[in-house]
Amino acid sequence: MKTTQRQLSSSFTKLCERLSSFRNGEDNIRDLEAVFAYMDANKDGRISAEELKKSFNTLGDQLSDEEAEAAVKLSDIDGDGMLDFEEFAQLIKGSDEVTEEEKKSKMMEAFRMYIDEGEDCITPRSLKTMLMKLGESRTSDDCRVMIKAFDLNNDGVLSFDEFAHMLIR
Repeated sequence: MKTTQRQLSSSFTKLCERLSSFRNGEDNIRDLEAVFAYMDANKDGRISAEELKKSFNTLGDQLSDEEAEAAVKLSDIDGDGMLDFEEFAQLIKGSDEVTEEEKKSKMMEAFRMYIDEGEDCITPRSLKTMLMKLGESRTSDDCRVMIKAFDLNNDGVLSFDEFAHMLIR
């Protein structure tokens, strides 16, 4: 089975999304080169799965051995089991090449995290519950205000369409 970016951890995907802003311009290429140099701990001009994993640990994020291997395999064009700068850059750029269907699927996955079982919308209660799981303590009134900011039809809840609108806004 071919490894895809969807199989990688959300931490790695988020890093790629942040770095994908480096894809154009001379200054941005230099920034991407600096990130590559940081991750290339032994300075051999290639990033191994182990170097990738250690970089994540240093940044306070966890990447399993399997996830690191999958990330390298995703863009290892020459098959040497390592990423040179061009392969690394392609991996980062590849995170931008997401179809509309994949974007909608990711948004739906995120939306489902915020709804209660059996519900089809985000309620103040379900938002408060999820925020608590994320370590954010908010009152029910705070959650109502947050929802109201994106509640296009003023029904007091967020539908998937309203949630998607909020994300792409």
